[in-house]
Amino acid sequence: MRILYGVQATGNGHISRARAMEKQFRQAGVSVDFLFSGRPQDQFFDMQQFGDYQLRQGLTFVTEAGKVNYWQSAKRARLSTLWHDITTLDLQSYDLVLTDFEPISAWAAKRQGKTCIAIGHQYAFLHAIPMENANLLSRAIFRHFAPANYSLGLHWHHFEQPILPPIIDLPVSSKPVQSDRVLVYLPFEDQQQVLSVLAPLTDYQFSVYGPGLANAELGHIRTQPPSLNAFKNDLLQSHAVLSNAGFELISEALQLNKHILVKPLQGQMEQQSNALALTRLNLASRTDTLSTAVIAKWLAQAGPFNQVSYPDVAAAICRWLLQDTPDQRQKLVASLW
Repeated sequence: MRILYGVQATGNGHISRARAMEKQFRQAGVSVDFLFSGRPQDQFFDMQQFGDYQLRQGLTFVTEAGKVNYWQSAKRARLSTLWHDITTLDLQSYDLVLTDFEPISAWAAKRQGKTCIAIGHQYAFLHAIPMENANLLSRAIFRHFAPANYSLGLHWHHFEQPILPPIIDLPVSSKPVQSDRVLVYLPFEDQQQVLSVLAPLTDYQFSVYGPGLANAELGHIRTQPPSLNAFKNDLLQSHAVLSNAGFELISEALQLNKHILVKPLQGQMEQQSNALALTRLNLASRTDTLSTAVIAKWLAQAGPFNQVSYPDVAAAICRWLLQDTPDQRQKLVASLW
């Protein structure tokens, strides 16, 4: 079997899921080529695992200071380039196309009659799950942005719907958790504002990752640019995680039983719905504004929050794909919850 795997690279979570899936495919001896879109080439890091992968421009949303800027998103969209990439992507040599909300691979498969299977959090929104600020536009985006013949939506709970638990990519480690250590990942916020609200909280050691940050020690705050291994190590050793409400990092933090505060990206229905789901499930705290007082109050709270433990979803999906029974989704869903 030969697979083309399209990955939406706007967020690191899509890439993290692809890392977990790549390991399973490699162990099973499956030939997989990867295509990434939605991010400039110079913003990728630690991509050696994916071999000779392809890059395309694709589509992405522009964010400014914690909010989606829809005007700039539309202004920067190059639809002629997108259409050219869709119509020129040759899928003749592939048996199957996988897409993690990646539009070029999905639409090329649709045009060429190739079976396409979608794997990702966004496809959970095709079902009756907790949603905040859902409207006709957001529903149309989830349905048509990267369509597929079959979809495997991922979420922290099944909500009585045919969706799967998260795909989690965590290293095996025995590193001890430090009670005063906090991992901070707020890539859509103004990074200087993030540092300013953390500055008075000197009882804690903050590891802050974000675009444009350099490796620096600022007293009790350490800043770093996005990375893979250092970030995962800090996640393992931190007691708490402060982040936007993206899916993959929160999934990893839940699996590790971290104390979590999310600040959803304003104007982004997916993140706002994620924050709603976390509070309904009593898995994390939420804030819609960043301030020293809010963060201090959260850090002082002990919980209690519900705990979760997710199975190896990547391995199960790989086995399911190799059985060539994509229409039997319910059996896969039932085996994993």
